[in-house]
Amino acid sequence: MTEPKLKILIVEDDLDVAEMLNAYFRVQGYEVFTVNWGEDGVRSCQTVHPDIVILDIRLPDIDGYEVARRLRGDRRTAGVPIIFLTEKRERGDRLLGLELGADDYITKPFDVQELRLRVRNSLRRVSQGPLTNPVTGLPEGAMVDEKLTELLVGDDAAILFISIENMDVFREAYGFVASDDVLRAISFMIVNTMREFGNPQDFLGHLDGSGFVLVLSSPNLAVMSEKLRSRLEQSMEYFYPIKDREQIKKHNHRLNSKIAEVASIKNKFISLDQIKAELIRLKK
Repeated sequence: MTEPKLKILIVEDDLDVAEMLNAYFRVQGYEVFTVNWGEDGVRSCQTVHPDIVILDIRLPDIDGYEVARRLRGDRRTAGVPIIFLTEKRERGDRLLGLELGADDYITKPFDVQELRLRVRNSLRRVSQGPLTNPVTGLPEGAMVDEKLTELLVGDDAAILFISIENMDVFREAYGFVASDDVLRAISFMIVNTMREFGNPQDFLGHLDGSGFVLVLSSPNLAVMSEKLRSRLEQSMEYFYPIKDREQIKKHNHRLNSKIAEVASIKNKFISLDQIKAELIRLKK
């Protein structure tokens, strides 16, 4: 089975430039979508779900800056890489684009080969995954993998996997903003507990969207696990609106926390995948 093509959305009101880019990137093996107005660019990004957007700043309705603001302000499109394509050369224009979260900036007239490389590099950065979670600011992805891999050859350590169950049900009922607030609050509780009972070298990151992995010294495992378990269990009902708290106690799919423990890493695992598989198994 062939892999799906990466998708590029081009928002460009110069029809000649738009057609040239469309034809060029199709030959390069991309699936290309082209629109000529800013409003259409916002709508298309929400429906097409492109892997990257090439965005002209000078557009006939709203400018590219406003398009970028809307894309960055919408959870569905906030992470899509944006390359600004413009005739403007002033430093202030470039800084504004970067402040809005643009990944790159290229001015007209441009070298299409240079643009191709900038597209490739932006997509490569995205494929490597983020280094910190956008909600909590904690390490995730490659940073967590690197830390867990170090445990295979380093000094002995213990791991706590703190999983927040039924976040999807909570999010469906109360929305993304409320669920993000829950994750932030839980991350603060874990960090504060680490400050009280842990050591400076302890590590906290995300194993997945609603799961936290805490690497700590083995002697501290029991205390840390007990304190976290107690604090999290006491807090869960308070994430719900007051009017729902009595009813939610009877709900099988209410928020709750599960903590899995690995007391010692030394000589137990030979790969990162084995560590992750064991944490997931223990959680169940």
